[in-house]
Amino acid sequence: MIDKVIEFANSDSRTFLKDLVELAKPGIVGLTLVAALTGIYFGSHGVLPDWHMIFWTFLTLGLATAGSCMLNNYYDRDIDRLMMRTRMRPLACGRASEHTILFVGLLLILPSLMLMGLTVNLLAAEVTAVGVIGYVGVYTMWLKRTSPWANQFGGIAGAVPPMVGYAAATGELAAPAWILFAIMVVWQQPHALSLALKYRSDYARAKVPVIPVACGVKATKIRIALYTFALIPVVALPYVYAMSGIYYLAVSLLLGAIFLFIAIRFLFSERACDMRVFAYSIIYLILLFGVMVIDSL
Repeated sequence: MIDKVIEFANSDSRTFLKDLVELAKPGIVGLTLVAALTGIYFGSHGVLPDWHMIFWTFLTLGLATAGSCMLNNYYDRDIDRLMMRTRMRPLACGRASEHTILFVGLLLILPSLMLMGLTVNLLAAEVTAVGVIGYVGVYTMWLKRTSPWANQFGGIAGAVPPMVGYAAATGELAAPAWILFAIMVVWQQPHALSLALKYRSDYARAKVPVIPVACGVKATKIRIALYTFALIPVVALPYVYAMSGIYYLAVSLLLGAIFLFIAIRFLFSERACDMRVFAYSIIYLILLFGVMVIDSL
């Protein structure tokens, strides 16, 4: 451990910090915190939340997520070197020290989980730990290289943040937490599969058996359409369970219809990939959660 600290002190700090930020995947951290905030809101039943709790939840969850992304980059550094879109990542191109990134990743995760248990509550820390294990252990270290079902299991780990937020606010996991979790699980499938289609050649070169590589483009397009269709009844659950009202239901159906139209148009097109599916999936989730919160006020 002392050697790693010395290595950090002797490095070019500006380049080192830039590499850390890149490896921490700030975009993923940001989406994680937005999803957690939605869970906090519904756990607080629209009452002015405890800002002390929000601060510590965001800090510890953000650090754990960043550390998990670093461990993902550490473990995938060999296949990242084979893929065009990832070959210039700090670890893949050899700019960053493998041992240092491993050390920093673990340093971000383990203390943050303990701190969350002390400052927020034990359940929130346990749920976060499940997400970390699911993403780093089950998805990255096991299934990603061995099974085309890796995205499905990775989607489960990625759907944990709303549950962390709900657990942080209430100390329990009631129906609203599981509903938010279900939405995230289904949503992540067309989101991830559309991206996998774009980079299917990279994945094939690295021998990563994602659905487009293992099952083909057509099968992937069918899955995207089916998952998008499955989203429509799932996103209606907040209305059914009185988390949000009729305006949310109307907007969610409209957003879902647009999503399904884009997916079906892609299914019957000659294109092998369509990043409009990926781009709209992000817009869809932000608008969906935003309307869900606004209509519950």
